[in-house]
Amino acid sequence: VVKFFSSFGPFSVKSIIFATMMLKFLCAAALATCATAFVPAANVHRPQTVRYMAEEEAASEVTPLRIGTRGSPLALAQAYETRKRLQEAFPELQEEGAIEICVMKTQGDMILDKSLMELGGKGLFTKELDVALLGDEVDICVHSMKDVPTWLPEGTILPCNLPREDTNDAFIHKDGSVTRIEDLPDHSVIGTASLRRQAQIMAKNPTLKCVNFRGNVQTRLRKLDDGVVDATLLAIAGLKRMNMDGCATSVLDWGEMLPAVSQGAIGIQCRSDDERSLKYIDALNHPETKTCVDCERAFLEALDGNCKTPIAGQARIIDGEVVFKGLIAMPDGSELYNTEAKGAPEDAKEIGRKAGEELKASVGDKFFDMMVEMSPQQVLGQITK
Repeated sequence: VVKFFSSFGPFSVKSIIFATMMLKFLCAAALATCATAFVPAANVHRPQTVRYMAEEEAASEVTPLRIGTRGSPLALAQAYETRKRLQEAFPELQEEGAIEICVMKTQGDMILDKSLMELGGKGLFTKELDVALLGDEVDICVHSMKDVPTWLPEGTILPCNLPREDTNDAFIHKDGSVTRIEDLPDHSVIGTASLRRQAQIMAKNPTLKCVNFRGNVQTRLRKLDDGVVDATLLAIAGLKRMNMDGCATSVLDWGEMLPAVSQGAIGIQCRSDDERSLKYIDALNHPETKTCVDCERAFLEALDGNCKTPIAGQARIIDGEVVFKGLIAMPDGSELYNTEAKGAPEDAKEIGRKAGEELKASVGDKFFDMMVEMSPQQVLGQITK
C-alpha cells in the first residue's frame, strides 16, 4: 500500500494509514451491500411474467393416460391402435409421455400346455388387467372382445368398441394345397384350442382329429411349419392387425365356419367413476360395432356360455336391421343347433337374449347336463402338449 501511494508523490505515513483504513471500510461496505442483494425480502413483489411462466409450465404437465394390455404381439398391436386413435382425437395426448403402455402377463398367457377349459375359462386373459384397473395401476384396458367374460367386475364398465375388423376365420394349410375343411383327407390333424371350431370341423368330417393348439399367432404358425399339424384356423382379424393375412390359405364364410361371439372386435374398459378416461374412450366408440357386439354377448349370456360349451354367434346390420346367427353344438360335432333372428338396432340386446333363450329351450336340459358331466379330456379328445 505504501509503495502504491508513494508512486503518486510525497505522502506522510499518517495520510497513507488513513487512506488504507478508508479503503478497508469502503470494501467492507461494498461486500455487505452485495450480500444483501441475494437475500429475498419478505415483501418483495415477484414480477408478473415470472409467476405466469411458472403457472403455464405446471399446466402443461399432462397426467399420463395408462393403457393396460397383454404382452402378445396381437395385444400390443391393438393397444398401439388405441393409442393412435386417441392421439388423433385429442391433441393433448400427442405430447411425449401423455400415454403409457403398461404390459401385463395373465395366467392364460403363462400356461400354454392346457386348454382354456381345463384352466377355468376365458377370464384367465382379463383377471390381472381387472385387478390393475381397480387398483388404479392403469386407467383403461384394451381387450380382444371374444376374451372378455359376459360379466365385468363391479366398478368397471366397457363402453367402447373400436370399428370392427373382418370377423371370419382364416383356414391355413401346411402347404396351401387344400383350401376348404371339407377337402382335407380323412384323419388329418387340425390344431385348435377352440371348441367352437372343433365342433364345426368334426360336424363336416368326424374322422378329422383336433388337437390343443395354444400360444400366440407366431407360435402356432411355427408349429404348423414344423409339421405338428396339417392345418389350423385363426381369426383373420388378428392376422390383418399384424399385417400377416398373407399367411391365410383361404377365408371361411359364415356358412363354412360361424365365428365366435365378438370376434374381430376390440373393447376398451375403464373404471365406472373415471370421468377423464370415459371422455377419451367415448370419443372412440363405433356405434354399429357396439350394437352388434352387445347383441352377441346377450346371446352368450342367455346360454350361460363358457369355454366348455361350443358356441358361435355373429350379428350384422343389413339394410338398417340387426341380423343375428347363432349356434350351439356338442364338442364332437354330433349335435349342432342353429338359430337366426333380426330386428331394430335399438333392440340389439333383446334380440340376442331372446335368441339365446329360445335356443336353450329347444336343445333341452339334457344337452347342458351332458356338457356339465363331461370331463375336459372327454370334451377335447386327445390333447397334445
